[in-house]
Amino acid sequence: MLIPTYELEVYTPPCEPGAERLSAIGHLPVDISDALPYLNATLRGALYTEAAHSLIWKKPSHSVAFHADHIAVSNVEDRQEAVKELDEVIKLVNSTWEKRDEITPDHAARQRPTAMALYKLLPGTNCRKCGQPSCWNFALKLAASQADLAACPPLCEPTYAERRASLEVLLVPMPAIGMREEGRKS
Repeated sequence: MLIPTYELEVYTPPCEPGAERLSAIGHLPVDISDALPYLNATLRGALYTEAAHSLIWKKPSHSVAFHADHIAVSNVEDRQEAVKELDEVIKLVNSTWEKRDEITPDHAARQRPTAMALYKLLPGTNCRKCGQPSCWNFALKLAASQADLAACPPLCEPTYAERRASLEVLLVPMPAIGMREEGRKS
């Protein structure tokens, strides 16, 4: 086990005083830098910066930032949700580390696609079937991982099959971690 425990810090993000949602940091007793290339290889859509010893991963409801000595999670409702999210992420790190012999570490840095790059591949119909007022708004939601390609019905048409395939490459789906472990908190 790489991470045996952590110290929890829950706080209001400094850029959002009075915010209803909180952020949390799990301060680690070990350096997890060596695990980051393995996480980069397994967490689709992660953004790895080797020089900074950091990896950013967007889940549908949270952003997770892995650093050498701490893991931060955004957008949690309360302390209980912070513990749940950090426990899941730490279980994921430990599981990945235990399977490192089966994983080829990936040191490549990646960037998220821009909204403009996504917009150029959308149908451009502004049909609003996705629930957004325009394809540009939908592209913004896609870039922020707040929407899914399935929400755009025109992309299911054969006419747009090539565009959809290109979008699927850019928007590599992220796995759900769905792992739970009894509290590793203090």
